[in-house]
Amino acid sequence: MIIKSIDLLDFRNYEELHLDFEDGITILNGENAQGKTNLLEAVYYTATSRSHRGAKDREMIRFQKNEAHIKMLVRKDDRDIRIDLHLKKDKNRGIAVNSVPLRKTRDYLGLVNCVLFSPEDLQIVKEGPAERRRFIDTELCQLDRIYLDACTQYRKVLEQRNQLLKDISYMPSLMDTLDSWDESLVRYGSEMIRRREEFIRDLSDITCPIHSKLSGGREHLTLGYEKNTEAGEFAENLRKGRERDLKLKSTGTGPHRDDMSFILSTENEGESALDARVYGSQGQQRTVALSVKLAEIQLVEKKTGDRPVLLLDDVLSELDTSRQHYLLESIQNIQTIITCTGLEDFIEYPFQKSRVYDVIKGRIQKHGE
Repeated sequence: MIIKSIDLLDFRNYEELHLDFEDGITILNGENAQGKTNLLEAVYYTATSRSHRGAKDREMIRFQKNEAHIKMLVRKDDRDIRIDLHLKKDKNRGIAVNSVPLRKTRDYLGLVNCVLFSPEDLQIVKEGPAERRRFIDTELCQLDRIYLDACTQYRKVLEQRNQLLKDISYMPSLMDTLDSWDESLVRYGSEMIRRREEFIRDLSDITCPIHSKLSGGREHLTLGYEKNTEAGEFAENLRKGRERDLKLKSTGTGPHRDDMSFILSTENEGESALDARVYGSQGQQRTVALSVKLAEIQLVEKKTGDRPVLLLDDVLSELDTSRQHYLLESIQNIQTIITCTGLEDFIEYPFQKSRVYDVIKGRIQKHGE
């Protein structure tokens, strides 16, 4: 699968844009705040229905405009597919595939698989559990529609249950309704736990050899799933924690409390394994993050039978020379869109000049023109 083109109308700082892509690597060069990341956001949003910046639809509409449009043409399984998104300030977005309107976002998810790697992703190891849960959910929602449905419903039920816990404090009669919300929370949450467990196990198997190469064979990396509760024990643990939940007016049991660990070990005798989240050096943490993102590409291909599109948002400037070279060598056969603030990092790589564009104040032109 490849992206053939994208059209933007009143999206972020783009008044109007048409850009054709080629298979291989496309470089978007320009100073900060010119629109490079906005273009990647449009691609990622079209693929996943969410902004990697956490922005709401109305925040992506151009200043003083009431709506925005994204049209993306992809080639998949020897046929062209056009995805149209219509963002509105005060209404739900409109979605159409090949001019056929869709009622639900889930009906088109999976048509385009993207892996985005930004400087923020290098922080995934040392940031808090919420960032690691976001990483898991973002990828699984692309790959697994059952997980997408379970995750969507779980969030809704969790929000309702938390509100109910607050309401019970001044309307005790509402206690009788708590059991039904607990039942729904367990049903959807247990499905999430089982599928997260499989995802992290599969990702760990791919990450380990990549990390070994990046570390020169000096370290062994294992990803772990730190579950707040086992799926089979969720109902009982939720019941046991009910008194605490009522006191704190918040749900303390469930996959919304999960985390992911990164355990590094060496072959040296006497050296114990360490958790990179807490004890890893900055270099170790970045190597782990890079290994996980490269493994994510392979996992998507394994699960879908199709290579994802890779989006690199100014990440090369955050890596040392050896990691830059490893990353660039790893993506030679993947359609990749790279943003950068200078072309120095690409001197050693014979990328076609037709694939290098300058981005200036929401306008894109071939480099040097």
